[in-house]
Amino acid sequence: MRLSPLLRLLILTQLAFNVGFFAVLPFLSEHLGQAIGMAGWLVGFVLGLRTFSQQGLFVVGGALADRYGIRPVVLAGCALRIAGFVWLGYADSTATVIGAVLLIGFAAALFSPAVESEVARQAVAWEEQGGGSRTRVLALFTVAGQTGAFVGPLLGGLLLSVDFRVVCLAGAGIFVLVLAGHAWLLPQHIPGRERIRAKGGVRTLLRNRRFLALCSAYGAYLLAYNQLYLALPDEVERATGSQTALAWLFALSSLLVVTAQLPVTRWVGDRLALRRSMVVGMLLISAGFATVALARPAGWTGIAGLLPAAGFVVLLTFGQMLVAPVARAWVPDLAEEGRLGLYTGALSSVSGLIVLVGSSLTGTLLDTGLPAVVPWLVLAAVPLAAIAVLPRRP
Repeated sequence: MRLSPLLRLLILTQLAFNVGFFAVLPFLSEHLGQAIGMAGWLVGFVLGLRTFSQQGLFVVGGALADRYGIRPVVLAGCALRIAGFVWLGYADSTATVIGAVLLIGFAAALFSPAVESEVARQAVAWEEQGGGSRTRVLALFTVAGQTGAFVGPLLGGLLLSVDFRVVCLAGAGIFVLVLAGHAWLLPQHIPGRERIRAKGGVRTLLRNRRFLALCSAYGAYLLAYNQLYLALPDEVERATGSQTALAWLFALSSLLVVTAQLPVTRWVGDRLALRRSMVVGMLLISAGFATVALARPAGWTGIAGLLPAAGFVVLLTFGQMLVAPVARAWVPDLAEEGRLGLYTGALSSVSGLIVLVGSSLTGTLLDTGLPAVVPWLVLAAVPLAAIAVLPRRP
């Protein structure tokens, strides 16, 4: 893929972002509980605040990128992430931890929608120039992010043998390098990107039914994907008596994305339109939930009991490969001219709100004492409902 220097920079940016972030995040919960001494509910609350300050404010970062351009927004986000990681490394009370995680989350709310919207815009231009389907560029962006999410915890795990502060400072150091690289390489003005000064973008967005339909469908997908962290651990615990195998299933998912995302996207992009790609992806995800539901009455345990969970992970991951890049590729077709940042951010914010509400309902469903097959069948219906609300045309 002969990509422009700007696209290569932005894709490497996603890799570096995730290496730095996931070097710290997987170890935060244990640090808060063990080193800081927080109660379990407070740990959950702090982690929820981080998610809200990030996903919930993506729309703000996207709007700022439209208004001021991506360079100042990305640089500001990197600077805040550096400060947040350093602060977290030295935080020793509930108040200071909350301040640090809010800063870390808001930093991502600045730089992520700016980078994602520009990658989408550049992918459309690449497609129009005859380079190939825009989804191939966005798939490569996904692979870079997944690679960072795979490498980051390995780096953090090595550094954790010293202490958590070193992990945080290493994460900050990665973002220092990212900040320096972007200050040097990111153009002051990107050709074809005009800054928007007029107000009223949010009102227009809220009247865009097709875009809101895409947000709803994407939110349903994210709710389904979030079951890797909610329903799957319960299933692994039931089958094996511990959650040790969970790490291997997560590694399987990451490995599939890194190795298969680009071939899958290339094959599908030559055969399916955007909407049909998402439909096929949602059907695969639904089939993953159905696999566990159909196997639950047998009550298998041990290695045999893990097979339905592994099938769920594989089908969910292949569904993700179809849905995630395509949804991002669809946004430029639905966004108002000059407001791609706002719409990219809104896709994450609206879908994140759906996940927040839906995860609470899912947790309640898993704890109701219903027959084990019922929650998995209900979850299998979520991607099917997403298909029903997808926009009918690009």
